[in-house]
Amino acid sequence: MKVWIDGAIVDGNEAKISVFDHGFLYGDGIFEGMRAYNGRLFRLEDHMRRLGVSARAIGLELPGGVDSVRDIVLTTVASTGAREAYIRLLVTRGQGPLGVDPTTCSDPRVICIVDTVELFPADKAASGVDLATSSLRRPSADVLDPRVKSLNYLNNVMAKLEARRRGVDDALLLNAAGNVTEATGANIFAVCRGVLTTPTATDGVLEGITRMTVIELADKLGIPVRERSMGRLDLLGASEAFLTGSGARIVPVRSLDTELIGEVTPGPVTTRLRAAFFEFAKLNGTPIPYADCAGV
Repeated sequence: MKVWIDGAIVDGNEAKISVFDHGFLYGDGIFEGMRAYNGRLFRLEDHMRRLGVSARAIGLELPGGVDSVRDIVLTTVASTGAREAYIRLLVTRGQGPLGVDPTTCSDPRVICIVDTVELFPADKAASGVDLATSSLRRPSADVLDPRVKSLNYLNNVMAKLEARRRGVDDALLLNAAGNVTEATGANIFAVCRGVLTTPTATDGVLEGITRMTVIELADKLGIPVRERSMGRLDLLGASEAFLTGSGARIVPVRSLDTELIGEVTPGPVTTRLRAAFFEFAKLNGTPIPYADCAGV
């Protein structure tokens, strides 16, 4: 694992931040989770665009702007020599005195972690994960817009803890109206009466990069796709379902609240889209400049 922090790339166990960093104290910051496939940064520009929107949404200035942050990501990945990697990019409000006032922090901090991630065991990721509907609800946009990738993930953490205590892999979060939003770290899709269906962003979902890619690939493959409000019943009546995310990639869903979804997991649409996604990811993306970091 390599980490870019305070202008230097160091081993993960050497990376340190102040206990007075407001990202640590108050979750005051934003992040992006990205993947490198076959020596390319997948949809880097889309991640940078979303990071910029998140920064504006919370009034956070990106040090050096988006171009500087982009260079940090590419340089850090290149320093590892890894052609396949998971990247966690964070921008915190920076160090400041105790108290939630963000105006007391003058120097936002960029941290880029290059490592691997496994959200689910490999066998479950291949054969299907089990979900339970969380008793918690996704906060509405007037509380904190879920399209902002902030460091405030306690809602997701507590839903995940509830699911694990119930003996399943992940939780399904509903909004205050009872509509499906997403899992704790991934978007959700279901095949409903032959149509690939996913919750609309207005119901409180992150507009995921992998989600966007799957929608585009489905259109190219002639698979009808629709974004709409979904209830728990839509998932229980679906012929198949799957999760998507930069960390998860594409993971089939086997059951919800102990009820099996469909007759076979993964289903044919999931299998087809997963194959198309990995082929697309392998061939597309921003090349990582390994040669430029030979001395790092």
